[in-house]
Amino acid sequence: MTVVTIERATADLADLLARVEAGEEVLITRGDAPVAKLVPVEAAEGTLLPRRVPGALAHLRDKIPSDLFLQPMSEDELAAWEGKYSFPGDNGE
Repeated sequence: MTVVTIERATADLADLLARVEAGEEVLITRGDAPVAKLVPVEAAEGTLLPRRVPGALAHLRDKIPSDLFLQPMSEDELAAWEGKYSFPGDNGE
């Protein structure tokens, strides 16, 4: 696997893409920290998110009240929304 910095990847993108097309993987780093990996499309198949399926959530239509998101939040919900809690059950104390 080829490892390059962001600066080199920017300057040599066409060359790096040719390597990826040939089957090689390229790791892009910022300093020593990995940031991204270029892989051939065939290698990435199955790792991508599934496409949106129209109607996939239709079964929930009658189970969620239409005004659910118009109702005021409780004090706890508002505090969580504002980021005052770091995890569920943490009441900020």
